[in-house]
Amino acid sequence: LCKITDAQMVQAIERYLKQEIVDRNPYVASASLVSAQSLLTHNKGDVVKRWVNEVAQTVEHPSAMVQYHGLCLLYAIKQHDKLAVSKLVQQFVRSSQRTPLATCMLIRLVAKLISDSHAAQNSTSDATRRSMFEFLEACLRHRSDMVVHEAAKAIVDIPEVSPSELQPVVNVLQLFLVQSRTVMRFAAMRLFNKIAHIHPGALTAVNADMEQLLQDSNRSVSTFAITALLRTGTESSLERLLKQIQLFMPELGDEFKTKIVEAIYALCLKYPSKQYALMNFLGAALREEGGYAFKKTIVDTYLTIIGKVPESKEICLSHLCEFIEDCEHTSLSTRVLHVLGEHGPKMPEPGKFIRYIYNRLILENATVRAAAVSALACFASIENEKMRQSVVVLLQQSLADHDDEVRDRASFYVASLGLEPVLASLKEKKPVHDEGPLLAYDQLYQLPCPLQNLEADLLRYVSSPASSAFELSSVSKAAIQTTSRKPATAGAGNGASAVSGITEDAVEDEMAVDDTASDPAEKLLANEGILSLGFTQRPFKSCLPAVDLTEEGTEYEVQCVKHVFAHAVVLEFIVLNTLKDHVLENVVVEVDTEDVDGVGAVKVVPAKLLPFNVTGSAFTVLFCSAPEEEHILGTMTCTMKYTMKEVDPSTGEPDEDGYDDDYQLEDLSIGVGDMISLPAVLPNNFKAAWDAVGDVAELSDSFSLGAHETVAAAVNAVISFLGMSACEGTDRVSDRAREHVLLLTGIVVPNVQAFVRAQFQLQPEGGVALNLLIRSESELVSNLIASCIA
Repeated sequence: LCKITDAQMVQAIERYLKQEIVDRNPYVASASLVSAQSLLTHNKGDVVKRWVNEVAQTVEHPSAMVQYHGLCLLYAIKQHDKLAVSKLVQQFVRSSQRTPLATCMLIRLVAKLISDSHAAQNSTSDATRRSMFEFLEACLRHRSDMVVHEAAKAIVDIPEVSPSELQPVVNVLQLFLVQSRTVMRFAAMRLFNKIAHIHPGALTAVNADMEQLLQDSNRSVSTFAITALLRTGTESSLERLLKQIQLFMPELGDEFKTKIVEAIYALCLKYPSKQYALMNFLGAALREEGGYAFKKTIVDTYLTIIGKVPESKEICLSHLCEFIEDCEHTSLSTRVLHVLGEHGPKMPEPGKFIRYIYNRLILENATVRAAAVSALACFASIENEKMRQSVVVLLQQSLADHDDEVRDRASFYVASLGLEPVLASLKEKKPVHDEGPLLAYDQLYQLPCPLQNLEADLLRYVSSPASSAFELSSVSKAAIQTTSRKPATAGAGNGASAVSGITEDAVEDEMAVDDTASDPAEKLLANEGILSLGFTQRPFKSCLPAVDLTEEGTEYEVQCVKHVFAHAVVLEFIVLNTLKDHVLENVVVEVDTEDVDGVGAVKVVPAKLLPFNVTGSAFTVLFCSAPEEEHILGTMTCTMKYTMKEVDPSTGEPDEDGYDDDYQLEDLSIGVGDMISLPAVLPNNFKAAWDAVGDVAELSDSFSLGAHETVAAAVNAVISFLGMSACEGTDRVSDRAREHVLLLTGIVVPNVQAFVRAQFQLQPEGGVALNLLIRSESELVSNLIASCIA
């Protein structure tokens, strides 16, 4: 009846529904409560909200079903009023006379209240959390297993729960492990797995009990036991545990095997000294029967471990070589061959990997053969004459392969690596004269710049006349900016202030000026005056959003976009003429660079004509006096100068005579943030990239950020101020964190990648202490980053 009744007809049956709620028959009362919930769900429940007193009586009903439905309806009525929900929960928490079903519902409401109070982060919420937690702990001693499990689950899911708060849960669930019912053991092990992810140390006392479940008849229970033990076991018991797991691994399904592999990966990072046993376990699993998803998980694990645990590289590569000997998945074979080509030549004995790669040339399909050719070529790119001769011999048959891709790759590598003389000498049986590889290994296997940047520069090079050859070193590593957004206020995001006073909105997202232009440098590179000054390449960075230099609604609206080059900064002043019946001619913006460091010559490119309501660009070019020694930094005053002419309304033509005038603009700043751009590609492994740069230009310094009360606020401020990208998720910080390590990387003009390790620590006397460690290939760049914080 409630489903087919519309909102107007509900009032006609309200009296009957209201009477049925307090009916003695539990089935009638329960049906009425469920019908009322249906009315609320379908937006027909305005009358239901007036039944609060009657519904509250049902919570005292002797029937478990009526109690549960009554509590559900009460919450549905008050769910949009947080204060009312809080009072409702606190009222029922104080009364312990509840059936198990109603208690489970109350536990869920308590868990939601704790989660909401955690988000609020105030003294009232802390008091609420403590009182609610005491109720959950009391429920752990309930006579019903259902209530005990629900309370344990709620405590485990509490945000930032501590090990001491989890201890009562562990003690109660430990009793579940010895229950005869499978569902009890399964429920306990599933919660233990959650605990193992957040606080594995809390489960140390139950490791012995969980080991007993490795042979459980239910495979779900045994799998949960395996994954939990792998996360909580000690280093000394690891090998014994792996032997036990290996006995029944073949009996598990791929889904359960995948979970075990994920746990093994976590152990590899936790116990690097046990990598040999762990890698052998994964190798044995890789050779067993299994589907594509399972094999892919193991291969992904090996590849990730290679990057994060460098000392395990050789054993990982050996297991991957064995895998591709009998691999039926083409995509996995090509990935492994790619990794062998990338890491094999750098190993102490690179020759032992060549046999596995060559086998793929003679036994596999065309896709795998092409990948094998690329991998072999990497071994010919190192300074090893014997190795290069061996590779040439192996590549000979690929030069005559029936597949075009394989043939083309072989021909390309033979030519690009300087192997043609070696090949000719071997064919003629003459002494080999090898001058070494024409391309270095790094140039062969990875580009020195992002692919999208290379594509953009090549398209521009072939579409416009060029007087010199294209240089790969000139391609920027910084991300190409493309989007259009609203402008910022003057000085925002330019890094002109000290970090101690940074606001979180100091640097906005990188945006473009013109809604119709995807490239912010498009107008710059199309201007003949700019091209005549020698600016033919894309700028290192276009600082977006545009900076407002006038207030909205004035006679002229002027914005500025700073285009940063290695040897200059081009200021693009975007001018909108809002004076009707007037035109502006020869518009230029003169800047006073007395307080700006590093400025040499200054050139201007005028906007020749600006009619009413038309936007045009005038350019001012600041050339750096010593690009290799300093950057252009500072604040300058700006004055717009132009010739004003009136327009005849009848003809629309401007007068021949005009007069010169000027208009004072707001000051413009060029800061350190303008010299730093986001990288187009983040490093896969920050530590490896950090070590590769070396400590030649390393710089360290310490600062006190007194303006920030929390570590999270200080982290966000430093990221915004420097305009760098956070690596490996280190930008995510808990609001309660007392210390944190932030990893940053960015590209600094002219095209130097810099890395920053920032360590934050909350000070007892207030504020946040910041320790910076900076590395780059240039001492000038390292000093620039450190000086801007100071």
